[in-house]
Amino acid sequence: MTRVDDPKQPDSRARWGVLLAVGVGTFMTALDGSVVNIILPVLRASFSTSVTNVEWVVTTYLLVVSGLLLGFGRLGDLRGHKAVYIAGFGLFVLGSALCGLAPSVGAMIGFRGLQALGGAMLYANSPAILTKSFPPAQRGQALGLQGTMTYLGLTVGPSLGGLLAAQVGWRWVFYLNVPVGLAAVLLSLRFVPSDTGETSGERFDFLGAGLFLAGLVTLLFALNQGEEWGWGSVPILSLGILAVALLAAFVVLERRLASPMLDLRLFSNTTFSSSTASAVINYMCVYSLLFLMPFYLIQGRALGSEKAGLVLTALPLVMAVAAPLSGTLSDRIGPRMPSVWGMGILGGALLLLSRLAPDSSMAFVAAGLALAGLGIGIFVAPNTSALLGSAPRQRQGIASGILATGRNVGMVLGVGLAGAIFTTILGSAHSDALFQGIDAAFLAFAGLAALGAAVAALRQRQST
Repeated sequence: MTRVDDPKQPDSRARWGVLLAVGVGTFMTALDGSVVNIILPVLRASFSTSVTNVEWVVTTYLLVVSGLLLGFGRLGDLRGHKAVYIAGFGLFVLGSALCGLAPSVGAMIGFRGLQALGGAMLYANSPAILTKSFPPAQRGQALGLQGTMTYLGLTVGPSLGGLLAAQVGWRWVFYLNVPVGLAAVLLSLRFVPSDTGETSGERFDFLGAGLFLAGLVTLLFALNQGEEWGWGSVPILSLGILAVALLAAFVVLERRLASPMLDLRLFSNTTFSSSTASAVINYMCVYSLLFLMPFYLIQGRALGSEKAGLVLTALPLVMAVAAPLSGTLSDRIGPRMPSVWGMGILGGALLLLSRLAPDSSMAFVAAGLALAGLGIGIFVAPNTSALLGSAPRQRQGIASGILATGRNVGMVLGVGLAGAIFTTILGSAHSDALFQGIDAAFLAFAGLAALGAAVAALRQRQST
């Protein structure tokens, strides 16, 4: 295992300035993601367009971010994480302002692509900046506090988005990013230490970046459209074959290059590979919850969106509290066991939620979500610390990109698998098919979480 002890780390006081700068950016991007989902019906009415068209406001962002994470992580390793990070803020703020000015849904989709370009630069470099700024003994705590900012953004987003859309119009949902983003830029310029890259003499792999972008976007697009077009349809099967071919070509290329975009040797480290795999599994479980619970609460239990949103806040609120505590604990005892405990608790929560019935009390539902939030909060910071701590200092950007890519792939796979199980059972004529479909999906993901706990246990006993 490779330690990441950076002799250029800022002093103790300046480190917290770095955390503040990164935390504000993390809060902004999390807030933006949760807010935009809430206002999709408002955008549809405002632009007089179809549901299919307005969904591309979210889908475009997801595809662009996912395809560019590895490339911008690698660019940070080559050119310096601070420069790429601040440039990402500039593009994100510009894209946000243009989204607020968008005259049509087509323009909105295009501007969301620009926003996603900046978002990918932020997501791919913020963990690397934190890891290089904090010593191993404080890494888990710092990553846990960053996680808290993420969960606070996810918690505040739905209610704030609804309030802004109702009181001053949906455009202010995007304008809000401008002052927050500019504040984050000023904080980053002041506190984030300058770096010039750690890979002297290496070149950026443009061909590899292009193959990965094309392959991953094709794969995610196929997974995204599979339910609508039919999983066995010719277009979906063709896209799947093309994605596999492109990604296989990417792997072959990376194995041959002296300066590859993705250093595949990282995965020979058991801690790195198991942390990556367990992260993907964790995010699959998380997004199955986020996808299925609104169906249970709104369609199954006839709650209004406001009440349903209130119940769902149990998840991110507990995550926000648990994340920094778990991160601090992992600094003391190592990240292995907290990661295993977190996945185990999440599996127990999913097993509990697989017992949801038409008459389950809201206290039972909230308790299940809170338990899931506890498991997720315990897992994420230690697992992230283990992953980044096992990567060499000159590969922190690409390690951060791999982590962020795993999150997005896990999200799409989780929603796709949950949707496939849910809709298959929902298609039956049984009167309780909706509840049976949700319960069956949660039961399947409880088993997947158990697998994730086993994978997390494979890593080295001490990873710092």
